[in-house]
Amino acid sequence: MVSRRDLLRTTAGLIVGSALGTGLGSCGDANDRQVSSAALGPRKRGGVLRIGVTGGSTDDTLDPHKSVTYPDQARMSNLYEPLFRRDAAYQIEPVLAQSLEAASPTLDEWTLRLRPGVVFHNGKPLDADDVIFSLRRIIDLPGMGAPALRILDLGALQKIDPLTVRIKLTQPHASFQDELAQYYLGIVPVDFDLKAPVGTGPFRFGTFIPGQQSTFPRFAGYWHQHEPYVDELVIVDYPSERARLDALLDGSVHAIDNLPQNQVAAVKASGANVLISETGIWMPFTMRVDTPPFDNVLVRQAFRLIVDRDQMVSQALGGQGRVGNDMYAPFDQCYSKELPQRKQDLALAKSLLNRAGHTALKVELVTSDGIGAGAVAAARLFAAQARGAGVEVAVREVDSGVFYGKDYLHWPFAQDYWFTRSYLPQVTQGSLPDAPFNECGWNDDSFKALIGKAREEVNREKRCAVLREAQKIEYDRGGYIIWSFKNQVDAYSSKVTGFVPDRNLPLSSFQFRYVSFV
Repeated sequence: MVSRRDLLRTTAGLIVGSALGTGLGSCGDANDRQVSSAALGPRKRGGVLRIGVTGGSTDDTLDPHKSVTYPDQARMSNLYEPLFRRDAAYQIEPVLAQSLEAASPTLDEWTLRLRPGVVFHNGKPLDADDVIFSLRRIIDLPGMGAPALRILDLGALQKIDPLTVRIKLTQPHASFQDELAQYYLGIVPVDFDLKAPVGTGPFRFGTFIPGQQSTFPRFAGYWHQHEPYVDELVIVDYPSERARLDALLDGSVHAIDNLPQNQVAAVKASGANVLISETGIWMPFTMRVDTPPFDNVLVRQAFRLIVDRDQMVSQALGGQGRVGNDMYAPFDQCYSKELPQRKQDLALAKSLLNRAGHTALKVELVTSDGIGAGAVAAARLFAAQARGAGVEVAVREVDSGVFYGKDYLHWPFAQDYWFTRSYLPQVTQGSLPDAPFNECGWNDDSFKALIGKAREEVNREKRCAVLREAQKIEYDRGGYIIWSFKNQVDAYSSKVTGFVPDRNLPLSSFQFRYVSFV
């Protein structure tokens, strides 16, 4: 995949302090991505930009704190804005925030300063009350994936002045700003009404038909006066891959996300552009460590040695990805690159299974097309590879409703799909006993102690050393088989420009404020 580092600017400086190495600097137009004019081509203003996005249903929402599907995320990324976000190179940049600084040496109190001059779509100026309201709303919503924010002391949230908030935590968290950089943390006004939603984003609400289409006129009062370029954004839901591709090829839409790998050549031949982004997206095999036979660490170690990762990437992903090493968060500054790269070793896998008392092991692997492109192919490949270690794998393919139904997160052996995240936010989401998506049943005392220690460590180098110890524990005895990191493959018409490779969500993280007609 094309490296975005050749195209993008260095992110805004971080200022919480050199000891933390995680602070966030003043904006200074951090959102002007310094992409060369040669890379983007000529730009002009005006026009209606139509985007085809994967999935959607009558359950689609405009709630910034409940987005689940790609169309939801595309809408949220343009109606609302977070305090911070990850830029295309996966560096934290301020958006509605101007800075975040530790207000105590114990990292349990932070001072958040907001960007001046920002107004909501209804003309109300952004202020500290809106941030406090939004944080409380996010935490109060049941079943949402923001567990890290539950360490906020809601009663102690304090408005210092109209643009400053004092945030008190119930426990230290050295990487707190990373938790505020998640895409689903959109800020809304204190009088937010979902029937007439307003945010601070580059586009304001127009029309919304769940499962079909939504429209968003350009917001003339947007704080970044040079953006967006187009007059209106239209987001169209396409549950069918074929329908989405046909819409691009016949000109009904100007860009689509999640282009099937086998259609790359056809799109290029049509004169359209293919956008390939190297991401931290991973589709792991998940083993429940509290359920036989995977409650035996030798079985888990054996299964990780069964996988021919190169073959998986080549065949299941059509070459659109790179080999993984059973550890997530590859863009994290503390990622443990020194862990030995696992390779297929069927003889050792068979030996480990024999030691575990499984000379003729049979397991069921649950998969679904709804997990993501390549998941079912990977499951079938694993079954074929496992025969070499004397393991019989019965692949059970179910529809997405069954997979994500009552048994989701409890399948003994299955697969899943995760977006790019840094290490600690990902741990909070999936690798702690109280994580909302702890699909492996992972509950390791040594691991938990290290995570707690890392959250309290001010010095970045020391914190990374602790986190590498934690990663080594998951690498040795965790429940994930992380065989690859998947490229994001999208496509767009030659009539538009402004899309660049991005390590986050599809189509440059759905940041359509940058897109223009040529």
